[in-house]
Order: sequence, then C-alpha cells, then structure tokens
Amino acid sequence: MKSFQEIYRAAENKIAGIGAAPGIIIGEAYLYTKEKLQISKADIEDIPKAKKDLTEAIAKSKKELYKIFSIAREKMDEVRAAIFEAQLMILDDPILLDEIGKRIEIERKSPEYIVDDEISKYQSKMILSHESYMKERALDIEDIKQRIIRNLQKKRWESKIDHNVIVVSETLTPADTILLSRNKVLAFITDHGGLTSHAAIISRSLNIPAVVGTHNSTILIKDGDEIIVDGFYGYILTKPTPEQKEFFIEKRRRLIELQKELEELKDEKAVTKDGKEIKLSANVDVSGEIDLVVTSGASGIGLYRSEQILNELGEFPNEDEQAKIYSKLSSRIYPNTITIRVFDIGGDKFRFLDFEEPNPFLGLRGIRLLLENPALFKTQIRAILKASDNRNIKMMLPMISTLKEVKESKRLIEECKQELRDEKLNFDEDIELGIMIEVPSAAVMAKEFAREVDFLSIGTNDLIQYLMAVDRGNDLVSNLYQEFSPVVVRTLKHIVDEAKKAKKPVSLCGEMAADTLAMPLLIGLGVDILSMSPATIPYAKRIIRSFDYKKAKRLANKCNLLNTEEEVKETIEKFFTDNKITRTRQII
Repeated sequence: MKSFQEIYRAAENKIAGIGAAPGIIIGEAYLYTKEKLQISKADIEDIPKAKKDLTEAIAKSKKELYKIFSIAREKMDEVRAAIFEAQLMILDDPILLDEIGKRIEIERKSPEYIVDDEISKYQSKMILSHESYMKERALDIEDIKQRIIRNLQKKRWESKIDHNVIVVSETLTPADTILLSRNKVLAFITDHGGLTSHAAIISRSLNIPAVVGTHNSTILIKDGDEIIVDGFYGYILTKPTPEQKEFFIEKRRRLIELQKELEELKDEKAVTKDGKEIKLSANVDVSGEIDLVVTSGASGIGLYRSEQILNELGEFPNEDEQAKIYSKLSSRIYPNTITIRVFDIGGDKFRFLDFEEPNPFLGLRGIRLLLENPALFKTQIRAILKASDNRNIKMMLPMISTLKEVKESKRLIEECKQELRDEKLNFDEDIELGIMIEVPSAAVMAKEFAREVDFLSIGTNDLIQYLMAVDRGNDLVSNLYQEFSPVVVRTLKHIVDEAKKAKKPVSLCGEMAADTLAMPLLIGLGVDILSMSPATIPYAKRIIRSFDYKKAKRLANKCNLLNTEEEVKETIEKFFTDNKITRTRQII
C-alpha cells in the first residue's frame, strides 16, 4: 500500500496547512461565513440615547460571553477556559470604555462607528507585530468588537449546522469554535491561524481534528464538497479520487484498530525484550492536556512548558494564580512527578521586550531574560515552591549556557526558600533542580553541569539547531537540520556518558524523542527517560517492547562511528528490518 508521502506527492487536489489537532476525517464541507456588518458613520443628536445603547450592547455582549465561558468550563479545563475570561476583562476595561464614551460626546458619531474605530487601533498595533502570537490575539479582539457592534445593531449570531460537517472558514474566534463544537462538527479548517491560535488550542482540547493556516481553503472548497482532512500531516484533499478515498478509509480503520491495541498497553511498562525499562513521560503545553497524560499511561510530566500560560492568558499571572495552576497539575499527576520548566521567553516565544532584537534566537531569551528580571523570576520560583507540597514537582532551567547562570539561579531559589520559611509556608525543601542541555556550550561541559544539578534534560530541537547553525524554520536551509547527523549522535553520547559518570539521570524531551526511528538509537545511547507528546506514548511503548536493549547498544555504538546522516539512518532502518519491527508511522 502507498505511503502518505506518495499519496500527497501525486495529489493535484491537495491543500496544505498546519496540522493543529490530530485525526483523519472524511466528510462534507460547510463554508462558515459571518454576515459582514455594515458600519454607519452617521451623525447623532441624542447623545444620552447613544451612550445608553452602548451600555446595553456591552451588557448583552458580557452576558453572551459568560454563557460561552460556562460552556468552555464544562468542555475544557480552567486554564483554557480562561481565554473567555480574558475577553470579558476587555469589556470591563475602564480606559477603553471611557475613551469610547468621550468620543461619542465629542465627535457625535454613531456608537458602532466609534467602537469599530477605537478597538481597531489596538488591533492595528498587534497585526503589525512580528510576533505570530500578537497577530492571533488581534483575532480575539475582533470577536469582541464585532460582538458589541452586532448587539448595537440588534442582530443575532446564527449557526445553521444540522448534520455532520467539516467547518471551513477564513478564521474562527474562540467563541465560534466553542459554539460550533456543540453542533455536529467533524473537523475544522481555517485559512488563517497557527498552532498557538485559540481555535487550534480549543480544537485539541475537544479532540476535534483541525488544519489551520491553509491561506486559500475557502476559495478552493465549495459548500457541500466531499473532502478529507488529515490533522496529522496538515493536508486537505478536495473531491477525493476513489484511490484516495480507499486509502484514507483504510488508514482511518487502521488508526481506530491501532488505538484499541494501544489502549491495552496503557498500564504496561516500556520495557525492552531483555528487561531494560525506559521511562516515558509527557511534554505538556497547557494543563488541559493532563487528561491525555493520564490516559496515555505516561510515567509523569517530563516537560511542562510554563510559558504557554502566558500565551493563553496574554499576560503574566501573579504568584498565587501560578501556584494554583502548578498545584492542580501536581495533584492530578500524583504520585508521578511533573517537571516545570521556568518561563522560556524570547526568541520565537511570548513577546516580552519592547524593542526588536536583531537576532532574538541568540539574544535575551530563556534563563538570560529571567536573570535580567529577577522579580519576575522570583515570582515564578515562589509559586512553584508553594505548589510543591506533594513533593512531586521538579524545577528546570532553560537555555543554560554557563555555570554562572546555574549558580545565580540556585542563589535566587535559596533566597525564595528562606522567604517562604520566614512566612511559615510549607514547601518541598529538597525540590530537584535540573537544566536543559540545548546549546553547544552546555553539551561540551555536561560533566561540570551534572555536578551542579540533580538531572539533565536534552532539548534536541534547539541543540540540533545550534549545533548545525541552521534555522529549522527556514526552507532554504532546513535540509541541514539533521537529527541523525553524526555530530548529533556523538554529542548525545557525550552528554549521556558524562551524566552517567556523575550518577545523574538524563532525559530527552525534544521532537527527536517522539521519532520512532530514533528510539532504538536513543535507548542504546543510554537515555533514561524519553519525554514526548502524550498521544505518542502508546506508540513508543509498542516500539520499545519490540527490541532488545543489548542490540540497541550495539546499534548506538555502530552509529557513533559513522560519518554521514544517510549512513546513520540506513543503519537504524536495517535494525528495524532485521528485528522485524514495524514503525508506527508506517502503520498510520
């Protein structure tokens, strides 16, 4: 049977996007469009009536959002539902509302025009930002603006979906996504948006397959068309051929079958055929994924990306708010452990600085930014310590490049501990501290770093990028981002060997950990823990339980002597063939 790559390579009816929520769906397209509101710039005479209409429209908008917020809390966790709480805060912003009121009095124009013009000013600044996060948040504000104007015009939001469909739209606001999910929606497709768009986040929470950022799906897809949505690879096939349809029906059947098989492995350990146990933990972006962690059979959370809280809330939560989030995670995952990586901000992540850096990936990011802002750093440290009562929380520092950064961080942690002691608050006095090995300087000095901390975690995404001096998001050089480069293999071996000498555990939490081809190599190199997306864990168990650790060690030793990426990959692929192991990607 053909592979996905072969099917997509030959397909002339494909639309490429970003796989935002996994799944394969075959169904009927429904083009979802909202009525374009016409904004009147008419002069007004009755100022009190205009202001009264505005007050009523805002009150009605709040009522609608409260209803959506309550639905979101039923369907998702508190953190993700807070998307709507943040929107409600905009409707309570006294500066914005006062400015709109003053402009109505001075300019004597219709309230809908003033609302549109005033809120659009905020959006324009966001849209001009280089940050995709800021552009996506502009869409949330558009929802607020349109909601107020629609209520000023006494119009209603309507959804005409009455049977199972795939929703195709230019954009989807968080409210759209939640309200449409109550209807018979099979999948979502949008022209705009990325992985961090709220529509994408909500789709993942609700387990509704989604492909976003297609640019032209609303032009190429007609209402009622039969289409195939692949939320794994991020493709849509319009009016599929009989061959394509047969392929995806079989893949969907096999996927359902495989998921049933994997459910049986949920409570089994990831143990090689000759008895070597590997811990499989989960990477978690937002606390809504905790249910997936539990059902996947993970041995804990190996990487909690705490900066995602900022992406969802759009601001820095205070100490108590953070402590509440971390405490809830700790309790949900207990007795397993959770490793909280402190805010990894900068580079391509959450916008914090007011100025543009010429090269943000080599600039003030990760631990560098936190040490430059000790008040921000200490707030998070104190929150993590406050939540550590269950003694199952570990703390991890990102983007470490010098020993001085580790020592300064440890000094601040000790300072926070003493403050909490003085406040008579309980916390884990022996909380473990680890670092991310993701820059070459930390890899070279792995021995020295291992002496300073309790554990090491290899972040292959950045490590490979910096080792190969390549921006993996740049199509012109992305072929140089090579997971299986001999440089990467030998660097990983060095890090693991030095950690072992110091008797410190080493985990690997980059995308390489979830690559089924890499698993025998990583385990053969001596990695103790693989941390990956929760959905990947059952597949990883299946692979690991299919080979011998002794053979994996011989494989790693052999790969360590090779000189090209092609040789390394061929050697690993031969290992799979010789041991009759079927890779998960080949199955799906």
